[in-house]
Amino acid sequence: MKTKILIGLLLLMTFWSTAQKYDFVVAQDGSGQFRTVQEAFNAVPDFRKKPTTIYIKKGIYQEKLVLAESKAMVKIIGESLTETIIQYDDFAQKKNIFGEEKGTTGSSGFYVFGNEFSAQNITFQNTAGPVGQAVAVWVKGDKVQFRNCRFLGFQDTLYTYGYESRQYYYNCYIEGTVDFIFGSSTALFEKCTIYAKNDGYYTAASTPQNKEYGYVFKNCTFTGSAQANTFYLGRPWRPYAKVVIMESVLDKQVKPEGWNNWDKVSNETTSYYAEYKNTGIGAETSKRVKWSHQLTEEDAKKYTKENIFGDWKVDE
Repeated sequence: MKTKILIGLLLLMTFWSTAQKYDFVVAQDGSGQFRTVQEAFNAVPDFRKKPTTIYIKKGIYQEKLVLAESKAMVKIIGESLTETIIQYDDFAQKKNIFGEEKGTTGSSGFYVFGNEFSAQNITFQNTAGPVGQAVAVWVKGDKVQFRNCRFLGFQDTLYTYGYESRQYYYNCYIEGTVDFIFGSSTALFEKCTIYAKNDGYYTAASTPQNKEYGYVFKNCTFTGSAQANTFYLGRPWRPYAKVVIMESVLDKQVKPEGWNNWDKVSNETTSYYAEYKNTGIGAETSKRVKWSHQLTEEDAKKYTKENIFGDWKVDE
């Protein structure tokens, strides 16, 4: 009996210690306020003017999540990068209750509508497998940050959806096959690992014509388990796609030509693909497509956080 009481007190002390640091704690064993992440999201007051921090304990959370537009400044922190896992298994051809295909957006396991969302130490995964489009995370909100997170899937893993969305990825791991980082947002990836499985395309940007910046990769590693010379760095989902890769390591998976026009010659004059001071087997530029660019030192100076994100100052 004394042992049980002692264990209970220790659990209670641990809970209160954790709870003092965070607004909400999610734990599948009942040691937090909520057992599911969605319950914690729902509990965040609508239009709250202060940050809400949610700590998520280890576990595999099989949930299709929606962070509503009314839930701003929400921060989720996982207990362990590899053991705090949020996953779902929808895919584009899967039927809804009306017998209609869910589509690419409908396949996502996590929808981020809220502005100023951030995540840390969490794995996001679509477990549907190689069945076509199957999104792990879909982001519309502005000023969104992911730090030390993993995004696992096959085709269309990470959907940077928002036209007016600015997103920052630091020290993240993103894997997939076809177009597995794609969308319209302005996004900066720093010190990330971009991991290619099978053959395909690392990116498929659809940058709006009026945006100066699309995807910028700095100090990243493009690698994978795919065979040598089987992956394009990107292709334009929309005509004005913009992707710049700087001071990164490009492994053997990268095709010598580097970029693809998505079978549309006109994309070669409207899209903007550029590289700067990359290293590795795949960084050799002598066989790159003629319509891609190599930045000068002066060109490269403009790719700063301040220029890319404007009035948004990301956390350091």
